[in-house]
Parts: sequence; C-alpha cells; structure tokens
Amino acid sequence: MTTTTDILLDVQHLTKRFAGDSSRFKRARTYIHAVSDVSFQIKRGQAFGLVGESGCGKTTIGKMLVDLYGATSGSAFFDGVDLCALKTAERKKYHRDIQLIFQDPYSSLNPRMRVGDIIAEPIITNKLLPKGEVEDRVDELLEHVGLANYVRNRYPHEFSGGQRQRIGIARALAMNPKLIICDEPVSALDVSIQAQVLNLLDDLKEEFGLTYLFIAHGLNVIKHVSDEVGVMYLGKLLEVAPQEMLFKNPCSPYTQALLSAAPVVDPLKKRERIILEGEVPSPLNPPRGCRFSGRCFKKMPICDEVEPQMTEISTNHFCACHLYL
Repeated sequence: MTTTTDILLDVQHLTKRFAGDSSRFKRARTYIHAVSDVSFQIKRGQAFGLVGESGCGKTTIGKMLVDLYGATSGSAFFDGVDLCALKTAERKKYHRDIQLIFQDPYSSLNPRMRVGDIIAEPIITNKLLPKGEVEDRVDELLEHVGLANYVRNRYPHEFSGGQRQRIGIARALAMNPKLIICDEPVSALDVSIQAQVLNLLDDLKEEFGLTYLFIAHGLNVIKHVSDEVGVMYLGKLLEVAPQEMLFKNPCSPYTQALLSAAPVVDPLKKRERIILEGEVPSPLNPPRGCRFSGRCFKKMPICDEVEPQMTEISTNHFCACHLYL
C-alpha cells in the first residue's frame, strides 16, 4: 500500500496554456493548450517514464517542475509542498532538489568553460562546500559518471556526444538532488552509446537513491529505465500503469498503436502494425471530446462529444478511454 510519505512528486491537474496570436485583427486571443489537466505521482527511488509524440507536452511538464515555465493552473506537490503555490523567492530553495538533464549535450554545456568549472559552478554558487573541497568533489563526480579526473581541464568541444552527456549528468548530480528530470537524454546520441548512458543512469539511481522523471519518444527506452509509465497525447495523459503491465496489456488504442510501431528484437517474431490515419490536431483548437478521437481505430460516436476521464481499470492501471467507462 502506497502512503503519502512514499510519494516524492504528486502532480495534480497541471495545466499550461501559452498565449497565441494577439493581432488586433483577431477578435479574441488564442491559446496553445500545451498541457491540459495532467495528474500523476512518482514514488521515491523510482523512475516514471513519460512518453508521447513530439509536441504532446511532456517536455513542458518537465520545464514547469524546474520553474522554467509557470503553471497556468494545477499543483505540483514536491515532498508535500506545492511548488506552483510558492512565490519565486520561496521556490529557489527547492531548485537544488530538482535537477534537469537536457536533451542536447552539445548546446547545454558552455563552450567557453572548462569541464571542471561547469561541474563546480552550481556547487560554488550555492555554497555547498568550502572552496578547498570543490575540486575533490568534481573529481568524485567525474568518476561516478565514468570519466577520468584529468578531463576537468578540457573544453566541451573536445568530447563526443556521449561524453558530453556524462558531463551533464555529473553537473546534475553536483547539487545532491532528490529528483532528476531526464529530458530525452539519449535521443541525440548514437544507438550504441544510448545503452551505455541508460545503464549509467540506472546505476546512479540505485547508488544514490535517485528518483527520475524520464521523458522520451521511444517506448524501448522507457521500458529499459521506468518503473511506471504515462502515455501522453496532445497535452493529455491517456494511460498510466506500471511498466510491465503497460507493455503486456496496453489498454488505450493510442498506446496499442505506439507499441505496434516499436522495433522487435527477434526477427522471427512478427507484430501486427497499427497504422494511424490523419494528423495530430492543432493544440490551438484541440477536439472537444477525446483528444485522440480523430485518429482512433476504435472510435465511437461518444468520443467526439465527451472527454473521457481517467479511470482505474485494474489495480494501479489507469486509462482515459470510453471503452472502459
């Protein structure tokens, strides 16, 4: 049984709208509905995978949690404190507990700073250690991510993409965070390097007792690292379930379509591909009913008119679909 103390992050009805075209020739301001009424929980020491197509809002959620975007409405309880209700000054003390690993290892590191200075900067800025101990801490962090301590005097352009991402991971670890938001951390890397970085993240999670919000496009990546998975489409969560349960028994038609498109390792094993027709609707004018209704192969008349609510269809398995209401 899950208790309140087991939950590190509790997101409730989180919503984010961006102002659209404000031209004087428009009668009313338009809004981009990036995230709409999203709720999920992440247990301490576990990894929650958030998967979906580009533009579905998963990265926007991550940026709201690290205070790069403000929420339009909703709550994000971190260790029992609603981050969305705090003033900017009050929120700063939680920044060290929530760190972000960026998608692009090439643009996320300052090219004019040496690696040692990049990792040391948050330690010095937040006065986490005396100056005499900072260098030893940097060496320790480099060792944790599989890099030798002599690389501290090199610049980012001297490293490969995988090595740069390891530097980004070391920088995130420098703050001793409780939660790390991994924003597609392997999507810009070669396939051969992706597994190494994923295994590193998995090892660090066990070693330091970290909690992850892991954002990705690929279900195979999510399966490798996640304890629980949330599937997003056009700003909405359509399904949330433990990883093993979701891959064995996907309930949302959208999840079923995603899984059918995932590569199969065994060449003798065939999987029937579900081809989705049509285009993803515009977030400026999302459908009134189910967000996925225009492309759903199991569509019913009610899907165009009524938005389905998230329902627990089995233990810890939630789905927003009229097939189960």
